[in-house]
Amino acid sequence: MDLITLDWETYYDDKYSLTKITTEEYIRSPMFEAIGIGIKVNDRVTDWLSGSHDELYKYMHATYDWDTSAVLAHNNVFDSAILSWLFGLHPRVLFDTLCMARALHGTEVRGSLSFLAEMYKLGQKGTEVVSAKGKHLADFTPEELGKYGDYCINDVELCHQLFQIFMDNGFPKKELKVIDMTLKMFTEPKLVLNDTKLLGHLSKIQQDKSALLSACNVTKSQLMSNPQFAVLLEAEGVEPPTKTSPTTGKETFAFAKSDKGFTDLEQHPNPKVVKLIEARRTLKSTLEETRTQRFLDISKRGPLPAPIKYYAAHTGRWGGFDKVNLQNLPSRGLNGKVLKSCIMAPEGYTLIEADSAQIEARVLAWFAEQHDLVAAFAAGEDVYRSMASDIYKVAEEDVTDSQRFVGKMTILGAGYGMGGPAFKEQLRTMGVEITLQEAYAVIDAYRRKYPRIVALWKDAGVAINGMYQGQSYRIGKAGVVTVEPWNGATIRLPSGLLLQYDDLQAEQGDRGVQFSYKVRAAGRTKLYGGKLVENLCQAIARCIIAEQMLIISKRLPVTLTVHDSSISCVLDKDVPRAVRFVSAAMKFVPKWAEGLPVNGDAHAAKNYAESGGE
Repeated sequence: MDLITLDWETYYDDKYSLTKITTEEYIRSPMFEAIGIGIKVNDRVTDWLSGSHDELYKYMHATYDWDTSAVLAHNNVFDSAILSWLFGLHPRVLFDTLCMARALHGTEVRGSLSFLAEMYKLGQKGTEVVSAKGKHLADFTPEELGKYGDYCINDVELCHQLFQIFMDNGFPKKELKVIDMTLKMFTEPKLVLNDTKLLGHLSKIQQDKSALLSACNVTKSQLMSNPQFAVLLEAEGVEPPTKTSPTTGKETFAFAKSDKGFTDLEQHPNPKVVKLIEARRTLKSTLEETRTQRFLDISKRGPLPAPIKYYAAHTGRWGGFDKVNLQNLPSRGLNGKVLKSCIMAPEGYTLIEADSAQIEARVLAWFAEQHDLVAAFAAGEDVYRSMASDIYKVAEEDVTDSQRFVGKMTILGAGYGMGGPAFKEQLRTMGVEITLQEAYAVIDAYRRKYPRIVALWKDAGVAINGMYQGQSYRIGKAGVVTVEPWNGATIRLPSGLLLQYDDLQAEQGDRGVQFSYKVRAAGRTKLYGGKLVENLCQAIARCIIAEQMLIISKRLPVTLTVHDSSISCVLDKDVPRAVRFVSAAMKFVPKWAEGLPVNGDAHAAKNYAESGGE
């Protein structure tokens, strides 16, 4: 299999650029123009190709065997989307040094080609792209085009060298397959959007907002402006709630949707006040409207490329990009699952959704060697009902639905050291109110029932100190992860990649020594036993889900992954066989995870909402 390293150079200007619009919109825009492409086959000399679209199309189809080649690029979601969408070229495998860098160095390290080239002392990335702004192919002089070609060739060489270094340093080959699978969710889109339903949904959102304004007999500016909204509340005899601004230190209105003073007004005895709060919250919430419009725009241009970023989170989890975060489309509430129902299989096809049930809770029980909970999961027992039975001190058959819900939230939420106040707040966001005393009692019941999980938090705390001191300590079940203090503050995961805590520091606090590590976005964040256990369980769960998805991808293209689930698209006639195959794949346990009671199943439907997407 040939390795083709490439890099596209394309037209851009002040408004039409990847800093202003999404990758999907940029490539599918009528303004798109390829200036040229640098192509290197294996270790041969890199070629610079420039010409019209038709010239490039004919040459690239005639010269390279894409179907049997691997294509490598830095940020290959861009380069291979151009190959696929505009040139009809579909490489067998996709590699990406940006994805590899994120996995090797962590999400907090910059991943630009320029930064990595300097980091590995490979040379410098050129700056000719700056002078190319606003210039179409016809605007370049031969000399300028030659310099631009040299710049592109240098980028290709840097990318090729980076790849060789990453592979020589032991980048896991199985992760290359995960990268390929993830990139193709975007570059080889299968999902379509229901534009008729999207138009209706957008119209309803806009009509509902207009109706709220009419019902309150106020203007949009009165609701959107903090001072004017305060006047509306005062007119109803309500003292506007205030808070101290964390940025200025001055007193300001507490009108944010999460401010307690604001949310308390939802229960005000004056119905007009309640209506004003509802109207303010609805008009301020533009996310659903913006997403709907964005989906509509995409539907006009073609199928939905699933914008899933490989190694988006610290723990290796996938995430969203391109201003379309499919990871957090609403499933509940006023607009629950509406947008999900607009994501569909094309005609003649069906979606198969695979979900790994309670994967993190199962990993936690197994990793902590909480054998009774592991056995309960393995036997298919209702662990939520069992937890509720202990909390409320009633027989399992007498547990009510509301009590079982609390049991469920306890199993899913209390496993990482959560305290009573945080648990009370978590339930409140789910519409369940309990007292602080009751919350503490629930947490105590969990910790009494599962002492090995509590012990794991303490072991993890010791391991953090070990990493800081440069010593190795075991965490959890033997042979699953390895603390590697000689490699920085890192833990080797089953995937072969590292869970990294950059610049781990310790300082004396009110509750003893407190650890923190560097996070580019937030400065520093605290690290303690429960937090480390949470990171490890999420990272281990990701390793398992990735292996299950790779099994599925051998027969079916994985078109989307969201949290603990994946979506495939199959011909209608193949649905029964595909459901059986995917269900079996979701029960796969890697050799390193022997004894882990994984469980999962598959659902078939014509749209994402009906397939079981949560």
